[in-house]
Amino acid sequence: MAKKAPNPIDKHVGSRVRMRRMMLAMSQEKLGDALSLTFQQVQKYEKGSNRIGASRLQHICYILQVPIQFLFEGLPTVADGPTGMGASPSPDYVTDYLATLEKDQQR
Repeated sequence: MAKKAPNPIDKHVGSRVRMRRMMLAMSQEKLGDALSLTFQQVQKYEKGSNRIGASRLQHICYILQVPIQFLFEGLPTVADGPTGMGASPSPDYVTDYLATLEKDQQR
């Protein structure tokens, strides 16, 4: 089976982790120790081959002394635009849906 390419967002976030770590003159080993991980795991995060979970992302930002938004600055845009919940429904749609729910609950 072919190896799956890293997600562009994971690569971007990882590169921002690496950039900030290097700005602080911190080694992968030191960051790994602070996270209770091996330096190899930090390498995988920085390359984007492994995704960073939400709680770990927050911990990394705490250690690197940056807000979470820092890691997403300059994020490449998606060519097709928002999908799924990214596109906001119209207010009328939401109002109609909620009204239907209230009627169903009253029965």
